[in-house]
Amino acid sequence: MAKLRQLLIYLALGALAITTGFMLRAQLMGGGPQPALSSEASQQGAKAILTANLPDIQGENQAISQWLGNVIVVNFWATWCTPCREEIPEFIAAQEKFRDQGLVFVGIAIDQADKVKAYSEEFGINYPVLVGSFHTWALAEAAGNRQSALPYTVVINRSGEIVETYLGRVHLNKLEKLVIPLLKENPHAQHSKQDS
Repeated sequence: MAKLRQLLIYLALGALAITTGFMLRAQLMGGGPQPALSSEASQQGAKAILTANLPDIQGENQAISQWLGNVIVVNFWATWCTPCREEIPEFIAAQEKFRDQGLVFVGIAIDQADKVKAYSEEFGINYPVLVGSFHTWALAEAAGNRQSALPYTVVINRSGEIVETYLGRVHLNKLEKLVIPLLKENPHAQHSKQDS
């Protein structure tokens, strides 16, 4: 009887582990929206990202705030991350498609600078790529990445507010549904409404 009970416990634990693994894989691969950040957390996350200065692949420091006024899609990634590599070609296509409407992707690679530069050049990344160190995880965490996993994508509207975050691979059709309405917003009109 004790052996049967022990076997059932092991089977239950095994089933739980497998289920948890599939759920985590679906979360990481599916690029699902994260739980909404509180207003205060969203403001702090946006401020952390927009005040950051990181070197680009040429080694020159770039302020992320220089792209404020556009819809900014900040993507935390690494060259060794398979889901990151899978979504980058779609980001390249979206940058090309929506550049003139005010969309700016900003890749923040948490990786070695030489690998990031070689990868960016090989695949023709057409948006700013910045290189972060291990300390750059703090930016992703400030924007809601509690799992410290990659890829992690943060969408910031023209007014500098975090609109959505995604853990895992984001598919272009999902991202376009969010970004297209944001591209049509006028940040000055929003400020005018808030002021009145």
